[in-house]
Amino acid sequence: MSILETIRSPKDIKNLPAQRLNELAAEIRALLVDVTAKNGGHLASNLGVVELTIALHRVFDSPTDRIIFDVSHQTYVHKLLTGRNGDVFLKIRMDGGCSGFSSPDESEHDAFVAGHAGTALSAALGLAYARDKIGDGTSNIIAVLGDASLSCGLTMEALNNMSATTKRLIIIVNDNKFSIGRSVGAIPLYLNKILRSKIYGATIGVLKKMLGSGKFGTSILRNARRLKRALKSLILPTSYFEYYGLRYFGPVDGHSIAQMEEIFEFCRHSKVPVLVHVKTVKGKGCAAAADFPEKFHGVEPAVALENCEKNADCEKNTASAKDTDYGEILGLQLAKLAECDVRIVGVVSAMARGTGLVHMRNKFPDRCLDVGIAEEHAVTFSAALAKGGMRPICAMYSTFLQRAFDQILHDVCLQNLPVIFCIDRAGISAHDGATHHGIFDISYLRPIPNAVILQPNGAQEFVDALHSALLWNCPTFIRYPKSCGRVVDASALKFSKFLGIGRADELVRGKEVCLIALGPMIDLARAVAAQLKSAGVNAGILNGRFAKPLDESALGKVFEDYEMVATIEDNVLSGGFGSAVLEFYLAAERNSSGVRKNRGTRKILRFGWPDKFIGHGSSIGSIMGKNGLSPSEIAGKIIGALSATEPHSRKISTANAGVGHFL
Repeated sequence: MSILETIRSPKDIKNLPAQRLNELAAEIRALLVDVTAKNGGHLASNLGVVELTIALHRVFDSPTDRIIFDVSHQTYVHKLLTGRNGDVFLKIRMDGGCSGFSSPDESEHDAFVAGHAGTALSAALGLAYARDKIGDGTSNIIAVLGDASLSCGLTMEALNNMSATTKRLIIIVNDNKFSIGRSVGAIPLYLNKILRSKIYGATIGVLKKMLGSGKFGTSILRNARRLKRALKSLILPTSYFEYYGLRYFGPVDGHSIAQMEEIFEFCRHSKVPVLVHVKTVKGKGCAAAADFPEKFHGVEPAVALENCEKNADCEKNTASAKDTDYGEILGLQLAKLAECDVRIVGVVSAMARGTGLVHMRNKFPDRCLDVGIAEEHAVTFSAALAKGGMRPICAMYSTFLQRAFDQILHDVCLQNLPVIFCIDRAGISAHDGATHHGIFDISYLRPIPNAVILQPNGAQEFVDALHSALLWNCPTFIRYPKSCGRVVDASALKFSKFLGIGRADELVRGKEVCLIALGPMIDLARAVAAQLKSAGVNAGILNGRFAKPLDESALGKVFEDYEMVATIEDNVLSGGFGSAVLEFYLAAERNSSGVRKNRGTRKILRFGWPDKFIGHGSSIGSIMGKNGLSPSEIAGKIIGALSATEPHSRKISTANAGVGHFL
């Protein structure tokens, strides 16, 4: 039996002999590589925190002591050590497996939900205050941050309130020089300055040699905290963190369990907030992941262990390698556009590779502006670039853009500034789960004046939308999933036609029902139409293209000609595209605009994501099937509504509420 198989709770870690801990670490790393090869997931970040996580559970008593991991994509080791080793971990990020992020619903050892960077310190501060006021006052609260998270506005705000909120808090900064890409900004440079201080390191080494021999020397060294701090203040500038009332310790070797245990043991009894600066290697234990941590931050399924050791490009999913990535198209197009227009700049928040802007960065490094994990700053910065005459393209995942809602409203749209937002990963992100599904952006963007929101149908229309948006001169939000679902030569794509703002496109002419869809949901609409045809129902298909503004002319004709209209969107139903269509229909009916001049629409159905947080799953298809968005279920509901009695009466479907409504 392996050591890992004997670990069922953190208590088992404490009872393990120290000489066997490195063996345990090796077993964990082998399992991480094997499982992420099958399921995909965050490989490099978890490989880097193996010893750190072991040391945490050796010293602290979870769940009484609460450990909060920032972002929490590096919690795989934590899950293994807290009772989730076995089938539930082998299926991580898949149906029936544990989440790839912390989840309090999954285990009492997961103290707080965290799928976005910057949350841990604020959350830890709140838990510490609650402990001090109504709790036992003795438990420890530990926030584990990446070095890049220190640049987040939310983290900085929490630091500012630290000393006034609690006297007991432990912050661990995992410094591996990377977030997803290499960490940027002043704080990582400051941390690096500490690490590179040869004078400080040499002086400490001399003191250890002088004091470390003999019984009394060891005792003196272990307790010489004041001497160490005094020495540090003489050789290094006053610690940045001490301005916030934190006692700084470090840097500590993040792969030495013994060193970390010693410092953590001291910190758990500290009467003032402390920060431990831990130095780790992202991707440690897997040569390719350590050499190329940005590429191996997150890997797709089917990455074989032997390939990890040999091929730095093996993060591509062999099952979907034939599909073209929208990010790849964006990056190549921006690099081309930037050749012709010096005003064009790309703005990204630590996601140059994920969003495709790495192509722009490689060709025009001074015009690809990576602001680090600081989405709010990225948006306001883009607004000011536009105000200054530049043409910024701000690329961001949908789930991260929602963090900058106020900046979108107040700084971009209020001033009607021509910022183009390329919203990647719009829709379901199957394996990552609720914190990463981009299914809310239409709903939170649609109420904002001046915003133009569209979702292209395929790679060519995406290129046309990008080029057209540069001519519209208004805030534009282009949403799209990771993959366009078909093979395209991204480098050969060229601007094809100008898209007029708010123009829809009829794809198929039908009779009884019109399916109106956006982006990849058009493929679903085609599948639904095929099933309807086999049941004798002739369905038309309209590429709605714009969630705002709507093509009122096209919709007016649809409502004139079809008995039923069904909208299909990759967004929550509440406030989404279907709601916009329904609002238009009701307003037009009230205004007697001729909507029912002929036969007229009697029923409107809306299909999208229900009013709940959607969990992770093995595939987008499996998640859609569980939520009533399969072609057969949609077709069945349409057929049922068409054959319902009293077609002229107003009804709201209660079947599968939140998925399909009809008027």
